[in-house]
Formats: sequence, structure tokens, C-alpha cells
Amino acid sequence: MTDIDGDRRPEPAEDPDERWNRNYSELLQELRVAQTGVQILFAFLLTLPFSVGFEKINGTERVLYVVTFVCSALAAALLIAPVSYHRLSFREGRKPQIVRTAHVLAQFGLFFEMSAIVLAIYLVVEVVAGVRWAGFLGGGMALIYILLWYVLPLATKPSQPGD
Repeated sequence: MTDIDGDRRPEPAEDPDERWNRNYSELLQELRVAQTGVQILFAFLLTLPFSVGFEKINGTERVLYVVTFVCSALAAALLIAPVSYHRLSFREGRKPQIVRTAHVLAQFGLFFEMSAIVLAIYLVVEVVAGVRWAGFLGGGMALIYILLWYVLPLATKPSQPGD
């Protein structure tokens, strides 16, 4: 393990139970950030059909809205699920299973959150500026999210575990 300056630090003495607890705590902290974003987007999407002007969007835009809304709801469900999972099984000695399952749920949740954000951007830009700009900006934002959320972590992954 290295510190912020890249200097090698000794591994902390941590037994497996402590490591699983730390991993779960870190995952929950990360989920708090993701949950906030998806909850704000979901709340915004909930209000749209009741706002003035919504009836002016065409059939294709309505379908896009529904897909965006469902992606947002799926993201919320997947990102909140680890909390419920833990609450229902926290005293059963299954911390490794809880952490592994929560990790998978978080990955799927982040995928649907990214999808909902990109689709919301596309929908707004399409209504405001047209399909061409929506495709350009929606595609550009999708590329940015993929690069930052997936390519960057994989590209900077150490070649050896513990590096």
C-alpha cells in the first residue's frame, strides 16, 4: 500500500473480520454519494408529468421519459438494497457474503444511475435544442461517464495486488 506521495507504507494489522467491516463501511460511504444523486434525479423526474408544458412533448420523448424514470427507479432500488440486506442479516455472521452482494448491487445501481443521468440529459437537450444536439451532448456525456467511472479505474489499476 502507498501513501498519497507514492511512498510504500506497511500494511495495517487487520484480521479478516475487521477487513470485511471496513470494506462494508467504505461501500456504504460510497453508496451515500450515489444515492443522493439518484434520489434528486428521481424526485425531479417524479414532478415532470405534473408540470406545465409536459403535455407538449411527443410520443418518442414520452417513451424516453419513461425509460429514464425507470432507470432512475432501478438505480435507487439497487443502491438502497445493500442497507436492507444488511439490516435483515447483520447478526448472522455473513459479512463477506453481504459485502460481495452489496458490491454487485452497487455496480448495477451505478450503471442504471449513469443511464438515467445520460438519458435525462438527452431528453432535456432534445426538447430544448433538437435531436442533433441531444445526440451530440448525450453521447458526449455518456462517453465522459464511461471514461471516468469505468475506464479510469481500470486503466490505473496496479499490476500487482497491494501496489
